[in-house]
Amino acid sequence: MKRSCLLILVGLCSLATQAQVKVASGQIISFANFKSKFVDARNVDVWLPEHYNPQKKYAVLYMHDGQMLFDSSATWNHQEWGVDECFTKNASALPNTIVVGVWNSGKHRHVDYFPQKPYESLTQEEQARIAAYVRNDAALFADGIRSDNYLKFLVMELKPFIDSAFATYKDASHTAIAGSSMGGLISMYAICEYPLVFGSAACLSTHWPGIFTIDRNPIPNAFASYLKTHMPDPKTHKLYFDYGTKTLDSLYEPYQHIIDGVMQQGGYTHKNWMTMKFENEDHSEKAWRKRIFIPLHFILN
Repeated sequence: MKRSCLLILVGLCSLATQAQVKVASGQIISFANFKSKFVDARNVDVWLPEHYNPQKKYAVLYMHDGQMLFDSSATWNHQEWGVDECFTKNASALPNTIVVGVWNSGKHRHVDYFPQKPYESLTQEEQARIAAYVRNDAALFADGIRSDNYLKFLVMELKPFIDSAFATYKDASHTAIAGSSMGGLISMYAICEYPLVFGSAACLSTHWPGIFTIDRNPIPNAFASYLKTHMPDPKTHKLYFDYGTKTLDSLYEPYQHIIDGVMQQGGYTHKNWMTMKFENEDHSEKAWRKRIFIPLHFILN
């Protein structure tokens, strides 16, 4: 049995892209241009912890913006989350976990990650005002909002593949999702839309404005209204939010306070929900790297 599992893993490695993602520990198996009938093909990096054993079972953490997680030498800003270092350094405090780094698709990142149902709840006048604001940035809402299809890709295509290829626990209590900025929004949306798939979500520097202005912006209220009616059961789910106080993060505090009120009204307590403020931290992988252990420890344990 063990030999057959190892042969499967060797076969998977042979299908992986040869572009090496450098990690400090563990192993990356990269799948280039993972095909989907729902969204653009994209790379997927699967991080296996040191001494990965196919005879054991592992929790799974799905993370957005996968190209920013492991290797700063290959990122546009030479920063990374340091996810492999975090898991290895804190191995005694975190459960055995496989990390699935799902790359963004580039020009469609924003519309893949923008929660679709809250956007569609806006009036035509509100949508037109947003469209007018972003008209000079055609990529921002190119081809319409696509986040429902992005989640279908994760749930109906990628997760079944990961569960068949690796030694995973398949249930929601061992399946988490995480991201920052727009990745924070889509993580919140994922656990609300698929509460039977994802048991916890970490939303760092959640981009509540949705676009890049707060002037007459109806989007944050739409997110709050959506969460009120789609909140996952606090008895079986965990949610983490945070924000800094510099650069783009400086916009988030008043909106996060509104979301915190929604969480309290929905029955969430310190046992299953955490919001943290990080003074003097900005909107960057460098900042998220400093604190990534906190959300991982909270949502995975």
